Amino acid sequence: MTDKAIERRGEDIETIVGPSVKVEGELNSDGNIVIEGQVSGKIKTSKHLRVEEGAKISADVSADSALVAGEMRGNIKLASVLELTPTAHIYGDVTTKTLIMASGAVLHGHCTMDENEKGRKVVSKKGEGYDGAIVNPV
Repeated sequence: MTDKAIERRGEDIETIVGPSVKVEGELNSDGNIVIEGQVSGKIKTSKHLRVEEGAKISADVSADSALVAGEMRGNIKLASVLELTPTAHIYGDVTTKTLIMASGAVLHGHCTMDENEKGRKVVSKKGEGYDGAIVNPV
């Protein structure tokens, strides 16, 4: 679920890690999480994770969906969508159903997308501020 979808559904952000905050260990939540600071260890939420520009994460992540504008080091496993903005840097393996990657985003690692699907379709996403691509199952 993207940030726009969260706003449309009226869902609240449950946890915010501010820009001056450093968390070490496990961060578990059943709600939406916004990271503006630093987190190392593990992050797990059943909902949406947003990593702001300037945030640094060194953790394995499990969530429903994520929007990344900062730096993440570790493996990421998402049930639905990963969206990378032009400032995103990911160093680790990614498992997700849909990947939306803006021009300028960096992904160093393996990407597995719903390996049970037989084919993929790349659709150019013009407008909305960037010229990236959306990769969806056919």
